[in-house]
Order: sequence, then C-alpha cells, then structure tokens
Amino acid sequence: MSYFEAIILGIVQGLTEFLPVSSSGHLELGKAILGDASIPQESMLFTVVLHFATALSTMVIYRKEILKIIVGLFQFNNNEAFQFSVKIIISMIPAAMIGVLFSKELEQLFDKQILLVGLMLWLTGLLLLVADRAKNTGKDVTLAHSIFIGISQAIAILPGISRSGATISTSVLLGVDRTKAASFSFLMVVPLILGKIAKDLNDGALDMNNDQVGILGVGFIAAFITGVFACQWMIKLVKNAQLKYFSYYCFTVGSLAIIYNIL
Repeated sequence: MSYFEAIILGIVQGLTEFLPVSSSGHLELGKAILGDASIPQESMLFTVVLHFATALSTMVIYRKEILKIIVGLFQFNNNEAFQFSVKIIISMIPAAMIGVLFSKELEQLFDKQILLVGLMLWLTGLLLLVADRAKNTGKDVTLAHSIFIGISQAIAILPGISRSGATISTSVLLGVDRTKAASFSFLMVVPLILGKIAKDLNDGALDMNNDQVGILGVGFIAAFITGVFACQWMIKLVKNAQLKYFSYYCFTVGSLAIIYNIL
C-alpha cells in the first residue's frame, strides 16, 4: 500500500465512520479497487488504526460529554451522568462479547469479502429507509434501549452494515430523540475501540515493522481530520431526518459491489 492509497482510505474511513454508509464496508471496497494485497491480519490492523483515529475525533467533538460520563461513573451517585455511563457500558457488552469470542473468524471477514459487503449495504439501506420515516420524539435512551442498540452495534461488526446507521436507526425506531440517538451512537463506540486497541496491544496483534509505521500514520491523520468534520455534519443530518438519501446511496454502492464481485 502506498502513502497516497493510505490517505485515500483514511479519508474514506473518516467520512464513512459517521455517515451511515458503513466505514468497514467502504474500506474493504477501497482495498479491493486499489489492489491491496495485504493478508487478513495486516488488513485488519490498518482498519483498527483508522477506527482509532475516528474514535479520537469523536472524543474531540464530545470531550465535554465524555468528561461528564467519566466523572459520573466514579461518583457512584444515581444521577443523570451516572445513569448515562451505565447505559453506555450496557450497550458495549454484545459487541465486546462477539469481538472476544470470534476474533479469528472476524479477521476473515476483512479479506475482500465484496459480495458480503454488497449484501450488507443493501440491509443498511433498508434499515435507514425505514428509520427515516419514523416520527421524531423527545425521548431519552433507557436501559432497555441500550440493550437493543448494543445488539445492533454487535451485528454491525459485519463489513457493509453501517455501525452508526444501525445504532441510530435502532434508536430512532425505538422512539429516541434523533439528536440524542446520534450522540449515544457516537459515544458508545469509543470505549469499544479503545478496548480493542488495548487488547491487541496486549496480544501483540498490533506489532508492525518500520515500513508500516509511515503508512499507518498518514492514514490515521487523514481519518482523524476528516472524522472531525464528518461527525459534526452527521449530527445535523440526523436532526433534519435525511437518512433516506443515504439509503439510496447504500443501495447503489451495494449493487455495484455485487456486480463487481460477479464480474
């Protein structure tokens, strides 16, 4: 992979992590189009690093909310901040279990599975189309909601299913306020990505040679900068109920991916 390709994939990750069109799916499509010859483990490493970059951009945008969550969690008072922290933790459990129990199997899904990406993009499109028609309310995320949202996040590990699209759509269909749904969706993934990084560091899975450092670095920077802008843009889009346009995009790209795989 060249530096130029790393920058392109970083920009793709930065945009698609927050826009409901599946960042992992677009990364796999991008790798296939650019002719990336990485083995699954190396491909997964690049994906993890770029996800860490967008997690960091989320932390920049939501720094005040994250500080409030951390403070609330260690106060052990049954206040709003503590309750929100508990909901975030509960939402993490399904994806964390899948990640720990099926890590080897998941690596194989990030090996140019273009047909899978195409089919899952269609599933994402359908979910967004249904959610866009749901009525907006002023409800907060409840403990019960956090379980269902967490399950949707676990399913979205599959490349082609948008994590933000799945979690925001699930929240909206459950009656959660759109702006609150977007905030919860972006915040709930941060601990998971940081946990994934910590686990991989401990297991030695993120060991890299000197040739990889520069490539990963430029990809990281591109994803972080793009992610800061995309995160703020997505919040506005969700608030204004414009998810259907992303569903049309997912249908189009999903169809192209399926045709590409057949040809």
